[in-house]
Amino acid sequence: MEKKYYIVTYGCQMNVHESEKLAGILRSRGYTEAACEEGADIVVFNTCCIRENAENHAYGNIGALKKRKKADRGFLIAVGGCMTQQPGAAEKLRKKFPFVDIVFGTHNLEEFGALLDQKAGQKKAVVSIPEKEGPVREEDISYRTSYPNAWVNIMYGCNNFCSYCIVPYVRGRERSRAPEAVVSEAWKLLDEGYKEITLLGQNVNSYGNDAGGQCSFPQLLHKICEKEGKYRLRFMTSNPKDFGEELVEAIAAHEQVCKLIHLPVQAGSDRILRLMNRKYTAEEYLKKVEMLRRAVPGCQLSTDIMVGFPTETEEDFQATLDLVKAADFSAAFTFVYSRRSGTAAAAMEGQIPEEVQKERIMRLVELVNAQTREKSLSYRGKTVEILCEDYDEKKNLYLGRDEYGRMGYFASGRSRIGEFVKIKVSETSGVSLAGELITEEGE
Repeated sequence: MEKKYYIVTYGCQMNVHESEKLAGILRSRGYTEAACEEGADIVVFNTCCIRENAENHAYGNIGALKKRKKADRGFLIAVGGCMTQQPGAAEKLRKKFPFVDIVFGTHNLEEFGALLDQKAGQKKAVVSIPEKEGPVREEDISYRTSYPNAWVNIMYGCNNFCSYCIVPYVRGRERSRAPEAVVSEAWKLLDEGYKEITLLGQNVNSYGNDAGGQCSFPQLLHKICEKEGKYRLRFMTSNPKDFGEELVEAIAAHEQVCKLIHLPVQAGSDRILRLMNRKYTAEEYLKKVEMLRRAVPGCQLSTDIMVGFPTETEEDFQATLDLVKAADFSAAFTFVYSRRSGTAAAAMEGQIPEEVQKERIMRLVELVNAQTREKSLSYRGKTVEILCEDYDEKKNLYLGRDEYGRMGYFASGRSRIGEFVKIKVSETSGVSLAGELITEEGE
């Protein structure tokens, strides 16, 4: 009888990519993907602990499977990822949900297949949480879910220890993949027909530092872009403290590198930035923005912004609003500070009341949305190039993003997925565009 799996993914694009790895492992053992949890023989939770909401959501979904597990002992539940890698988290999980069959961490995701085999030979649960990260393992990603886009990890872990962030504790120190391995994987994907590659790392700007700087991140971009052809290259995330002229020159040098740069600022107050351990000032950040825009005309910026960090005053928050206006972001991911046990910020005095956090995030979102709408309005009447990614059955429209991340919708008499197409924009809504497909002569 055919076995089916279902993977529930929380968090960032790195987690999405790691879920592809888990899917590949399951498929190599004869599983096929189920449409929903109810139709699966195994449900795998790939968790995130960056924010409390994601962790609580995961706990709720795991608990919801208790009744089914009780009725069907052959049904398997596995939980892995950042949440389980936290000190004491696996024990807490096992105590709260004793019916979970497999618990694994971020440091041994590649061993999931072996853990699954181990569980098949015994009744008791399998719990494996390595305390320390191991060396980078070069493995072929046998299954991908995001055509025509593909994710490529260039490094793992983080050395920055921002005071609010749990990542260094659950993903370990920085370990860079060999440049030849990254280039080989990227080129192979392009040869297979993928049109957009996103390079992933907690701080891509520090790529190669752990290997003595033999190949820096800008040098890696140059190497990948030696591949001829039409494709896009993106990367995330960049820490502003390491964002310099060499990288700007690499962005400017290659048309394949998208001119939307994600550069998380987090806050506009120098005092708060110091408490966050971000290692740059608001002025330094804006100077780097100016340097980028001077060298790369037409480039746009997206960012991450946090409100309600411990001791944040109204003056501090106003400094953040002022920076948002000065930087003129095309998009921003905004969120409220979430206390994470084990981080330096969790022990700080002056935790901000929830009602104050909510009031400030609403003001920030209003400003960011106004900037985003203005950027979208500037598209009206223009012709833009879209990489078609999917088809929306409800809207009966194809969709894809332009170089700057704007989603564009258009109608077509045939599938355009995986193609670069041009549309003339007639409508805009928030971060979305809609327009008429411009067909090539002879189509």
